[in-house]
Amino acid sequence: MMNSTLIIAKEEWRLWVRSSVVRTAALLFLALLLATSAATTVSVLEAHHERSHHQVEAEQQFYDQPARHPHRMVHYGHYVYRTPSPLSVFDPGLDTLTGQTLFLEGHRQNSAAFADSSASAELGPFANLTPAFAYQLFVPLIIVLLGHNAVVRERAAATLPLLLSQNVSAASLLGGKLLALFSAACVLLFPLALTGTVAIINGESLRVVSMLLVTYLIYLGIWSLLTLIVSTISSRQSHALITLTALWLATTLLLPSLAVSQVGQKAPAVGHIKSNLLMTAKLRELGDSHNVNDPAFQRLRDKLLEDNGVEAVEDLPVNFRGIVSEYGEQKQTKLLNQFSEARMRNEALQSGLLLNYGWVSPFLSVMEASRVLAGSDLRNHHAFLRKAEHARYEFVQGLNRLHAEKLTFADDIKRSSDPAAEQRTRIASENWRVLQRFDFSPMTPEVRMRNTWSAFALLVAWLLVLLVVLTVLSQKVRP
Repeated sequence: MMNSTLIIAKEEWRLWVRSSVVRTAALLFLALLLATSAATTVSVLEAHHERSHHQVEAEQQFYDQPARHPHRMVHYGHYVYRTPSPLSVFDPGLDTLTGQTLFLEGHRQNSAAFADSSASAELGPFANLTPAFAYQLFVPLIIVLLGHNAVVRERAAATLPLLLSQNVSAASLLGGKLLALFSAACVLLFPLALTGTVAIINGESLRVVSMLLVTYLIYLGIWSLLTLIVSTISSRQSHALITLTALWLATTLLLPSLAVSQVGQKAPAVGHIKSNLLMTAKLRELGDSHNVNDPAFQRLRDKLLEDNGVEAVEDLPVNFRGIVSEYGEQKQTKLLNQFSEARMRNEALQSGLLLNYGWVSPFLSVMEASRVLAGSDLRNHHAFLRKAEHARYEFVQGLNRLHAEKLTFADDIKRSSDPAAEQRTRIASENWRVLQRFDFSPMTPEVRMRNTWSAFALLVAWLLVLLVVLTVLSQKVRP
């Protein structure tokens, strides 16, 4: 049986090598992959160099500021950048759609800006062609081209009865055809293996790259099985090709678009304008931390006076204006984080709901698994936002503490009208070192691999179901 399987697989390969259509398709795919790989690699490497350079430059510019009032530095702000992961050269994922730069300042959380490209509802996934997208969308077409006539060709040429009458079982026949398609899938993954090797050299984990290869191998295995099943049940080669093309269109283009629409209805996001209006109204209730006489800070004032045994804020051992700034920032950040976390929870919910449609479209599953492993998914973007917010809060509160401890209330309150007081409220530039160096890396290999299991399990389920279907069909193959 094994010899028959290998002989049939060998014959399939000989047929493909002799086919000008197959050779042309392989060359076209190779050209597409080389073009997308080159363009993506250049883009990612340039982005990595540019963002790393800008990060160092932004930090140095902050440190080099002259003596200033510390609250001026709160509003001077600071930029942080997210550098691409090593596997972004293969799958940039959401990095091309989400902003990679954040401006950090007091009293507010800004949105990430300067995305490489904007999402387009009209273009959908075609908005940015990458090596990962080429594998997800176009390699299945090559599998279809190779295998759509694998069994139906034998039936049309009347060679199927001859094979079955020569002690070649239907299981051996289908096994040989499947082995040929699966080995072709392995060959098609060779460029991905090269890209993964480069990523490993640049610091990526071998385990992550290995799991990425296995993920795409299972995905192409699904298409190999699907192609062989359709070829087995079809009566004509044209019918098999039309059916497989329709399945490809449905699972890679139509169903994902419908799934996105359904997810938007099931978990609608609050509009940006509405969210800002709600947040602004809540922030007003917290008081204006620039105004120490705001009634919102009356209890804070009374407690400080009581704790220090004095009757006026001028007699406090710290600058009350700095204390108000620190207290106000703490309250504002808590509220801002509530809105931010609610938005991220909704985005995570949408992502989870979209992955559920992987039961009807393996395209969605492999896309999610690929992004997670590459470190270019939604979770990693959220991790970047949270780390940037932590950096913002730390340096702003560090400046507020300097405001409270290094300036006197008397000078601070009249600095706008007294030039001498204005000079005394400036502190030396070495104090700007409250800003810590910012460096963001993707989640650890262990976390990324763990986050991949849901999508990976869906792909395995597809593979097992199709294997069962093919096994059942092998018992019913007739000339």
